[in-house]
Amino acid sequence: MKRSLKIAFLMDPLEELDLNGDTTFALALEAQRREHDINFFKPDDLFFKSGQVYANICKFEVSSFNQTHNYKYHNKIISPLNNCDVILMRQDPPFNMSYITATHILEKISDSVLIINNPYEVRNAPEKIFVTNFSHLMPKTLITRNTKIIEDFRDEYKDIIIKPLYGNGGQGVFHVPPEDENFHSILEMFFTQNSEPLMIQEYLSDVRNGDKRIILVNGEVVGAINRKPKKGESRSNMHVGGKPEKTTLSKRDKYICNEISQPLKDKGLYFVGIDIIGDYITEINVTSPTGIREIKTLDTIAIEEIFWEFIEDKLNI
Repeated sequence: MKRSLKIAFLMDPLEELDLNGDTTFALALEAQRREHDINFFKPDDLFFKSGQVYANICKFEVSSFNQTHNYKYHNKIISPLNNCDVILMRQDPPFNMSYITATHILEKISDSVLIINNPYEVRNAPEKIFVTNFSHLMPKTLITRNTKIIEDFRDEYKDIIIKPLYGNGGQGVFHVPPEDENFHSILEMFFTQNSEPLMIQEYLSDVRNGDKRIILVNGEVVGAINRKPKKGESRSNMHVGGKPEKTTLSKRDKYICNEISQPLKDKGLYFVGIDIIGDYITEINVTSPTGIREIKTLDTIAIEEIFWEFIEDKLNI
């Protein structure tokens, strides 16, 4: 009989999540079904003291029946995290100093606890920057906050996308057609809000046919959906109304997945979601990939089961 694992989820509070579609909730349900001990803590609950990493954690229970989802927290206790078998980093972006600090602290116990994904590599792999390691698979891309360089890029490619470098869920993404008079206003808005560079990309008209989210576990494709933008919208993220559809992988999709598979495994990035528009990869999501609930609904693939089978095998239980 397999032994029970002690699992800690570093995540946003359950009451702030959409439990109908949340990936972390699905992973917790499956872990509980396997009789593992599931625990919850927030980024603010994590701390370092006298050479030890602790968190103010609490056990929790989850349930789901006929589209009704419930959870129950138990009392919090301060516990050393090296008592855990597995820690899942499922904190949603933004990828800011709070997030980076959490990766630094968790890295101190990564030799004794399996942390998914590897906090060192997560810190060095923000979605929109890590993907540039595979620039031969990407659309034409620019990262800068220099207005003249952005203007020259727009002159060259005409139709462009402007997005924040550390955003998520499609927030702050602008499609700027060739004659759009809002171009400089958009830049001014971003530059006023923060001091970070922007990501500028050639607009891909294939986005009208959808944006594929592909999930990889240990570098292997385990499922995919197509996210179709709603009418009048260039963003396909489900957070902004994108509609999930059943899909299959093209020859090009498989080639892209094969190209990135070994680097992901080498870095300990075991649970990853990638985004492909047409023939190009646009993001590699390693912080808190989503989409497994939609894949299960449309394609009957239980990625949460595949994930925990991988974890149990890796820990030899």
